[in-house]
Amino acid sequence: MLRINISFPSGSGETLLLPEHSKVGDLKLLAQRTFRKGFLKLVTLEGHVLTNPEDSLKASGVQDGEHLTAVAQQVKVAATHAAFAMWCCGGNQVVAWGEPDDGGDCSTVQDQLRNVQEIQATLYAFAAILADGSVVAWGFPHRGGDCSAVQGQLKNVQQIQATTAAFAAISGDRSVVTWGDPELGGDCSAVQDQLRNVQRIQAAASAFAAILVDGSVVAWGDPECGGDCSAVQDQLRNVQQIQSARNGAFAAILADGSVVTWGSPNFGGDCSAVQDQLRNVQQIQATRNGAFAAILADGSVVAWGEPEYGGDCSAVQDQIHYL
Repeated sequence: MLRINISFPSGSGETLLLPEHSKVGDLKLLAQRTFRKGFLKLVTLEGHVLTNPEDSLKASGVQDGEHLTAVAQQVKVAATHAAFAMWCCGGNQVVAWGEPDDGGDCSTVQDQLRNVQEIQATLYAFAAILADGSVVAWGFPHRGGDCSAVQGQLKNVQQIQATTAAFAAISGDRSVVTWGDPELGGDCSAVQDQLRNVQRIQAAASAFAAILVDGSVVAWGDPECGGDCSAVQDQLRNVQQIQSARNGAFAAILADGSVVTWGSPNFGGDCSAVQDQLRNVQQIQATRNGAFAAILADGSVVAWGEPEYGGDCSAVQDQIHYL
């Protein structure tokens, strides 16, 4: 039998006993059951992480009396409309299930999924950012699951956002790389020259909006659902943050606390009815179906958009003041 001493950074731990020919997966499972903690990362004294569950302990350099450190990892889950992907930040494996064509099968790219940092999803595909800043995508090819055409541009990726069928990534030089359905944001060629020094990207169902370092905004995708901000371009100055109603509108908070909206008027893209009330805005949230709610500095709330989906808070306005 092998005696393996496992301890946590806090100092607590136990000695576990396993048969000599056990695998890394056997040890990890025993440790998780013993400590009643899922998703443990096991690290040797030399700093080597035991990753492959099929490797034998002996081949991994784990000897009788070995001392290992256990680190509890937080599991994360992303979802398309018909599949899930589960991972731990920095882990070397992604578990996917559900409809195979929509991301539920990642077997063809599993060996590439090393040191996964983040995963984003369209309705049909997943995209993972790795520790080296590269990207791995899988799922429905034409809706984000194939990034091979832009793979060479996906270097030192900082952020990925997704519409229903396209991805947009901010690369290390703060330019933007897109792939997926071109009608739903997967083609930014019309505004590519403007996408320089990008800070953040926000996504609606079929359009993207990027905040640049100078506080201006560039939008692309379905023009009727937020992909065209030209009508309010001169107002989009010193933008601090952007929120999206997924059905097709954006709302931007400016440095002076005012708000600028664009996109489908029916889904929150027109705030003219409440524009005079939108002063000293601190935060904006949106429903998926097309309404926005802004919290002002005095604690009051202003809502607009589709009334049935949250665009009218008049019935509870008195209650809001007593929160």
